[in-house]
Amino acid sequence: MKDNRAKYPQLRFKGCTDPWEQCKLGEVATFINGRAYKQNELLDSGKYKVLRVGNFYTNDSWYYSNMELGDKYYIDKGDLVYTWSATFGPHIWNGEKVIYHYHIWKVELSKLLDRDFTLQLLEADKARLLSNTNGSTMIHVTKGDMESKSVTIPNIDEQNQIGTFFQHLDHLITLHQRKLVKLKKLKQGYLQKMFPKNGSKFPQLRFAGFADAWEQRKLGEIT
Repeated sequence: MKDNRAKYPQLRFKGCTDPWEQCKLGEVATFINGRAYKQNELLDSGKYKVLRVGNFYTNDSWYYSNMELGDKYYIDKGDLVYTWSATFGPHIWNGEKVIYHYHIWKVELSKLLDRDFTLQLLEADKARLLSNTNGSTMIHVTKGDMESKSVTIPNIDEQNQIGTFFQHLDHLITLHQRKLVKLKKLKQGYLQKMFPKNGSKFPQLRFAGFADAWEQRKLGEIT
């Protein structure tokens, strides 16, 4: 009974009633390693950027390469990839054609998997991994581990609906995160201008109708 319940999610889109099928991830997806580079192969400029794990997170500096390699060593816009060393997790690459480093997998999907659904499937798997490591992101995921994972997937039509739904949510999250960053910068600017600088009794920016000097006191006298 428990195994049967696992084939039906608690919440579904209207019209979706088929059971989900269990399989090994490696049966429906192929994880392809990038290329390991020697330091003298990484250039300051060149035809292709070399995508490294850090470029997905905090590192905005790039190495380049002029090497022409086999198709499997390139990532194009829209490809699903997975960073597996140090900071790990799935991503949709939205940049130009690049060569990718060994610590990144390009994930090629069979016709049984939708890209946006698979992104969320891998995100859910990442959350489970993190819940077992007290939140540490310093996890090394092996290719064998990924390929041997048991996953339960619906038919491709239901995958499309799920993938589109979460893509919309991710878009909203990104928009609100950008707005949050702007608001924090705006607040910081107002804090600088609406409080007097050291030695001054007048802030740079005030509301209409206020012109009196601010009074200096010891904080312990009034709190």
